[in-house]
Amino acid sequence: MTAERLRWGILATGGIAAAFTADLIDLPDAEVVAVASRTQASADAFAERFGIGRAYGDWAALAEDADIDVVYVATPHSAHREAAGLCLRAGRNVLCEKAFTLNAREAGELVALARERGSFLMEAMWMYCHPLVRRLKDLVDDGAIGEVRSVQADFGLAGPFPPTHRLRDPAQGGGSLLDLGVYPVSFAQLLLGEPTDVAARAVLSEEGVDLQTGALLGFGGGALASVHCSIVGGTATSASVTGSAGRIDVPHGFFFPDRFVLHRDGRDPEEFAAAPADGPRNSLRHEAREVMRALRAGETESPLVPLDGTLAVMRTLDAIRDRIGVRYPGEAVAAA
Repeated sequence: MTAERLRWGILATGGIAAAFTADLIDLPDAEVVAVASRTQASADAFAERFGIGRAYGDWAALAEDADIDVVYVATPHSAHREAAGLCLRAGRNVLCEKAFTLNAREAGELVALARERGSFLMEAMWMYCHPLVRRLKDLVDDGAIGEVRSVQADFGLAGPFPPTHRLRDPAQGGGSLLDLGVYPVSFAQLLLGEPTDVAARAVLSEEGVDLQTGALLGFGGGALASVHCSIVGGTATSASVTGSAGRIDVPHGFFFPDRFVLHRDGRDPEEFAAAPADGPRNSLRHEAREVMRALRAGETESPLVPLDGTLAVMRTLDAIRDRIGVRYPGEAVAAA
């Protein structure tokens, strides 16, 4: 992958696909060459909106397009295994939205397929690629706040979402956990690794999806993480990391922060701010840059968003769903 511009295909035409494409087309070393949807009309409309040359009314045609270097899969997570698997089997590299799949079993199937084919695969966990989140992790890893004792993070939307909305639809993997809870869980695991113990409670809808979920994650060494997600109440989307010698607070939007504050014992608070070019409007381009960097380097995984880390997050989400009793149609029982 040494071409001056890497060629992208966009699979799906919803809101996140539009936001990612808008960021992508601003990058001088990226080119969006094709888009696919389940309907030709939707693909045509998206292509016209963003000036994309080829529009396909089915996913297979995009997967078989040999002019594409990497496909961005932006379907609902209930279709990630099908869509990403189709692309990987056709020899395409893949950036797949989060939650990566419905469960760890499906995630493992995609990872195994990518490793078997020698193709690049990455979860679109843009938070992990954000420069300010990377700075926060570096500070924690360097011992700026001592040994981490606890992590707190929340993500909630006020709604209300009607029963017909995808967030309330079990067939689409609805509920707050996979759509929103994946962020606080991923934030905690970025700093602490995979938990050794999981406890959770939730309020379920009549359809059987979680309207809000709270989980307490236990880690080796005695650290704890408290995570919360909701589709019935707007939260601060804040996060805090407390250590034996200080604390880091992210007051808002912890997965695309514009600033955080480092509190260290015996010192004045220090504020770290994002560069103007790294703000919320441009946050998705960081993961695109990381994908293109990895492809040009001949890597099949990103060190910023490693596949083993994605699998670990999916195991935690499975464990939380096991505790709260959420199952999706046709799904095997989640792992404990």
